[in-house]
Amino acid sequence: MPHESPVPPSSGGPGRGLTQGLKGRQITMISIGGVIGAGLFVGSSTAVATAGPAVLISFLAAAALVVLVMQMLGEMAVANPDTGSFSTYADRALGRWAGFSIGWLYWWFYVLVIPIEAIAAGEVLGGMTGMPSWIPTFAVIAVLAGTNLLAVRNYGEFEYWFALLKVIAIVGFLVLGVLAILGLLPGSGTSGVSNLWSNGGFAPKGGIAVLAALLTAMFSFQGSEIVTIAAAESEDPKKNIKKAIRAVVWRLGLFYIGSILIVVSLVPWNADGLAAGSYQAVLERMNIPGARQIMDVVVVIAVCSCLNSAVYTASRMAFSLARRGDAPAAFAVVSRGGVPRNAVAASTVVGIVAVIANYLLPKIFTYLLASSGAIALMMYLVIAVTQYATRRRQHGPTEVRMWLFPYLTVATIVFIAAVLILMAVLPGHRLELWLSFGLAAVLVTVGFRLQRKQGSGREREECATALPAVK
Repeated sequence: MPHESPVPPSSGGPGRGLTQGLKGRQITMISIGGVIGAGLFVGSSTAVATAGPAVLISFLAAAALVVLVMQMLGEMAVANPDTGSFSTYADRALGRWAGFSIGWLYWWFYVLVIPIEAIAAGEVLGGMTGMPSWIPTFAVIAVLAGTNLLAVRNYGEFEYWFALLKVIAIVGFLVLGVLAILGLLPGSGTSGVSNLWSNGGFAPKGGIAVLAALLTAMFSFQGSEIVTIAAAESEDPKKNIKKAIRAVVWRLGLFYIGSILIVVSLVPWNADGLAAGSYQAVLERMNIPGARQIMDVVVVIAVCSCLNSAVYTASRMAFSLARRGDAPAAFAVVSRGGVPRNAVAASTVVGIVAVIANYLLPKIFTYLLASSGAIALMMYLVIAVTQYATRRRQHGPTEVRMWLFPYLTVATIVFIAAVLILMAVLPGHRLELWLSFGLAAVLVTVGFRLQRKQGSGREREECATALPAVK
């Protein structure tokens, strides 16, 4: 049996109890790959069909929000790198109830990403091989969860190659797209940018549709914050976080805005083939041989990358919660290799249960997914409020600073609140909003009770004692 080492419940210090096994090149690719999921390659077609070419405004607004939130998170993460990231900062700045509730909400979000991505991978691989989809679904979970159980460098290495392949696919798509727009791609069946206005105008469905597409665009960007969690397990977390924060603008601009611009330029927003996926529709218009097969491979890589990150991220948040006494102590135990195996195993098991629910009780699975629908926005809101509170009591300069504080921070908070109100107004998102709010209300209530009984985050840090080892 591997040796297990105890760790203190305090969340202070980068990667305490964990190894600093992630290399700089891996952190760089994790930060790049974090925002590139199947939502870009396939799901963006839903946003395009919703708003038409004006979806560009939706993605620009969503990208601007993520850039602001990441700058705020970067300010706090560079000053104090921590595996718990924004959950730990909320615990210290707002109270235990805030760190407890957003930490568990975030864990729940990524535990549900596991079945979403595994099922997507299973369906594609099942179609490619002819075997029942549930076989590759569970196989993908087993492989990626298994690598996460061994050492953090396995997660980093898998994610490095996954992200690199995704970047190659996007760069190739952008190059082909520009050539097609300029009429320089031999055999292409399309050119120019007339589709931006020739099918009912730039915003054929009006401003409300642009706002509706904003929600899809915003959820597509989920994952940028993972780098602040992973960086705590690298040799130079402050340097890696600063590098990732600086790169977030061009990543979002090039990969998302550039890709969507090519899609709406080359394919009519109301084209029948768009439903199969935005990238596939463009490649087929270009007469690229094997477009569907190419995109199947790219989608499998993208969903495996997201699943790999989901297992890692959920386990590290559970580990951080346990260090603060807000999760079972067993989740804070690490192996000789510095891996919180209990947290990895527990997160994976819950994900597997959700996969089984999808096959046996699909209606319940739908409600489970809906319960995480507004968590990304809640996370952004907590980050903004935490940064505001932290900066207010901070003295002296910081290495990374939020621009135009407090004005941009307050504007970000107002914008996120407005988007949440939009979810309440749009019928298609009400269930997600209220189920997410209901789950959040339960967790906030539990967090307040724990805070009253056992003290705030700061008090617990001052009197923290080591947890017993769990064999």
